[in-house]
Amino acid sequence: MPAYALSPFSGEFRNPGTEAAFRTERLPETARQARLFLIASAIVNTIFLVSDWRFAGDPHFWVAVPARLATILASLACLAAVLRLQRSGRLEHAIVLWQVVVSIAVGLLVSARSDLALFVVVVLPTMFYLVVPNHFRTALATGAFASICMLVGFSVLGEGPPGVKTTGLGLALGLLMLNVALLLVVNRSNRLRRLEWAATQRERLANGELAHSREMFERMFRTVPIPLLVSERASGRVLALNDAGRCYLGHEAEEVWATPGLYANPDDRARFVAAVATQGRVEGFEARLCRPDGEVRDVLLAASAIDIDGREALLAAVVDITERKLAEGRVWRAANHDALTGLPNRAQFQARLEAIAARAASRSGRAGEAGAALLLLDLDGLKEVNDTLGHDAGDALLVEVARRLSAEVEADDVVARLGGDEFAVVLARADRTLAEATAARFLGAMRAPVLFRDRVLVGRISIGLALCPEHDTAPGELVKDADLALYAAKQAGRNRLVVYEPRLRDGFERRVTLLREVGEALGADAIEPHYQPKVSLETGRITGFEALARWRRADGSVVTPYGFAAAFEDPELAIAIGERMRARIAADLRGWMDAGLACGRIAVNFAPAEFRRPDLAPRVLAQLARAGVPSERIDVEVTESVFLGLGGEAVEATLRAFQEAGMRIALDDFGTGFASLTHLKRFPVDDIKIDRSFVRDLIEDPDDAAIASAVIELGRALEIAVTAEGVETHAQAAFLAARGCAQAQGWLFGRPMPAAAVPDFLRERARAAA
Repeated sequence: MPAYALSPFSGEFRNPGTEAAFRTERLPETARQARLFLIASAIVNTIFLVSDWRFAGDPHFWVAVPARLATILASLACLAAVLRLQRSGRLEHAIVLWQVVVSIAVGLLVSARSDLALFVVVVLPTMFYLVVPNHFRTALATGAFASICMLVGFSVLGEGPPGVKTTGLGLALGLLMLNVALLLVVNRSNRLRRLEWAATQRERLANGELAHSREMFERMFRTVPIPLLVSERASGRVLALNDAGRCYLGHEAEEVWATPGLYANPDDRARFVAAVATQGRVEGFEARLCRPDGEVRDVLLAASAIDIDGREALLAAVVDITERKLAEGRVWRAANHDALTGLPNRAQFQARLEAIAARAASRSGRAGEAGAALLLLDLDGLKEVNDTLGHDAGDALLVEVARRLSAEVEADDVVARLGGDEFAVVLARADRTLAEATAARFLGAMRAPVLFRDRVLVGRISIGLALCPEHDTAPGELVKDADLALYAAKQAGRNRLVVYEPRLRDGFERRVTLLREVGEALGADAIEPHYQPKVSLETGRITGFEALARWRRADGSVVTPYGFAAAFEDPELAIAIGERMRARIAADLRGWMDAGLACGRIAVNFAPAEFRRPDLAPRVLAQLARAGVPSERIDVEVTESVFLGLGGEAVEATLRAFQEAGMRIALDDFGTGFASLTHLKRFPVDDIKIDRSFVRDLIEDPDDAAIASAVIELGRALEIAVTAEGVETHAQAAFLAARGCAQAQGWLFGRPMPAAAVPDFLRERARAAA
């Protein structure tokens, strides 16, 4: 049942609890009204009692005086009860008692049937209905009782003219109509009073809820840990500020300051206010605020437009993101910069290169506008520094190289470390002349030694240069161009600059094609060993063979190593070729041994890339053991570049492991590279091979003869055997034998042959010797 539903009959609340609350709340007013009409009743009846003494001696006098006295006493008694009673129920009991007494007393009074009595007959019920505050049911009962008393007293008890019966019937009908009319009035009065009270209650509840909401909002506003402030939208004057806002912004009294002074950039507030005015609500607006102490903080602002007493205002929240921005900056820097040197890393370099290349391409063709330049740099010899002095020394060298490179460029240029010993420099505005001059400064800066813990480090760089838009405008193609130029610089001897030319790309594409074809040849088992005999110049007997790699193409043609030399420069292919060759050589040697052929020792060539594997010696020895080949039957041939391009300690350890297993170490192409006598002293070398370039013109060229003789004498002095390559004439063989050269190989003794031809060759040589 709704709390404020009214009864259509009584006009009172249907809900007993609501009606009780209504009457309880109106109890003071009800008691006041009761006191007033009780006092009035006592006073009026006292006056009438005095007036009634005029009728002394009249028979009605003895009826009127007791009735008056009863009414006065009842009024006074009930007045005393009303003054003491607090509960509406008991108060109503006292009033009803008064009404009953008064109704009976006045019923006796109206038995006089005077004009005044007739007036009282009508007035008393009216007074009970309209003046006395009773429940509707009580008002109905007491009003009806009073009407009955009036009718009985006036019509039955009274004495009058003969037409009194007719008058009594009419009076009864009149009183009935009066009661009905008065009940309607009471019903309407009840409804109006209760509707007014219900409206008041609703308003009071709404006001209470509003006050509670305001209190809750105020409490939340003050205690929420996020800085909140309310400000006028136009002027920015602060109207309210919570505790977190006072603490964060450093202001105690919000009335003395305004928000425009907070913004590090005043335009930020204009944009922020405009956004709120347009959208009504803005979230995630990023700005920078200046605190009173001068500290600038990064914040996110969220605000809603509100109305305060007709003024347009903003309720804004401030979220400090300074630490998050710093963390993001650190994360971004870690993700985009090299941890060691602090230079941009590959990802950041790529992004910067794309932007600079795009700008350079857009300037292309404009008079007086320079393009851009990309320089790729390799730090030569970093691995040797790491292997000999440790990675701390290598790191120190890298840091110094980064510093020197950065010192030679402009603020708009980019110096990046791509990884390992690779650096890149992007010149934002440079033509060929400026780029070459910058590269020359780089080379010059690297000539100065780097001191590290009383040791001197030497940093040399190779540089490849590509120009935008002269060579390419696409960043990826520019990198390829510069990389090709860098590769050419390293191939040309390192520590130099090479500018990209289209022919380099052609050579690169040929190299890529070659490497792919060699990889396919490995998969097809088309890389195979051919064997060239080695002969003792003293006895003429076969002492062994050198296994030489050959590539048998699908058309049946055979390609020598000079035709696919690039494959030996690729670490993965070089290692794969070495593994395949040794497996074939071990199988061939095992077969010849099983056939009882005196094939001697087999020399196996090792590419420099293979010595980068720390487990090279154990792997080779295990491979020979699986094939059942004694390691003493294998010679290891290396070139001088093995000593120069790799860590000396690792190479020396591997060679000594081979030597301890019974293998002989041969230094191939001696005198053509950069080897020194120090290498012969430091590394385990059992044989020196005179390169064919010194043997070819041995008879005609005195210089070649002198060099060959010197190498033979060097070998004799160091107790190292000497083998001559490329011997093609008897005169060459005789010259070398006369100087004490132990062995020789060349077309004079036999061309390289496939494994299947070796048994027949050995048998034929054996028959000839016999």
